[in-house]
Amino acid sequence: MDLYRDALEILKETSRTFYIPISRLPRGLQEAVASAYLCMRAIDEVEDHPELENALKAKILRSISQTMQTGVNGFAVDAFEAELKPHQDVLPEVSLRVREWALLAPGTIAPRIWDATAAMSDRMANWADVNWKIQTELDLDRYTFSVAGAVGLMLSDLWAWYDGTQTDRTEALGFGRGLQAVNILRNHTDDLERGVNFYPEGWGAAQMHSYAQRNLALADAYAAALPDGPALDFCRIPLALAHATLDALIEGKEKLSRSEVMSLIAMCSQS
Repeated sequence: MDLYRDALEILKETSRTFYIPISRLPRGLQEAVASAYLCMRAIDEVEDHPELENALKAKILRSISQTMQTGVNGFAVDAFEAELKPHQDVLPEVSLRVREWALLAPGTIAPRIWDATAAMSDRMANWADVNWKIQTELDLDRYTFSVAGAVGLMLSDLWAWYDGTQTDRTEALGFGRGLQAVNILRNHTDDLERGVNFYPEGWGAAQMHSYAQRNLALADAYAAALPDGPALDFCRIPLALAHATLDALIEGKEKLSRSEVMSLIAMCSQS
């Protein structure tokens, strides 16, 4: 199986939500966005791994960052082996194959994805060092920028690279932050069980809901300004799911049902 088809299979296994909008993108842009998603999912799986100690997570993440920064015309076959092979029995396939995902994107944009992945991996390592301790809203802003707002900025670069689509970068930050804030709310109980609390001190669900809503308002403005085309098609689904998930959480539900998710995806796909 070639790398492109293999990447789509792994993407489908790791996130059906993002598989659908990525699979609908035109070729070229599709490989770029898939590469970015899989590279970042690879390091995210290290950050969230339930069996790895924080110090080891930080070590692996910094090694990935440093190796990612060596890319010029690609990476040696064994480029990431030193940091990943010792943990091949515990890390998922999407993490172990990060080199392949880095090479999936077209050469004219791949270094931007490597840069974004390297920066995010290094920031994740810093957060692992402090056990993701968030005391203030500014800390929360720093964290959501580190792992999601920066993704919004990178997506804006991908749209501009592909067809010249220009976006408001402040709204792009809000797009990433809004989606991440909803994830924090949805996963709060599970995070507490593993000893991590992303809420600033003194915050409860109401304050996090407000934070998510403020950033989703920026995300709405970001999407509303996009012209008809692949960027808008891509953004519709995760944004609609974020809004619906937030509404469900406010109503006291734990999450959207699978049928609700698929119904929303179908509606977005028809628009």
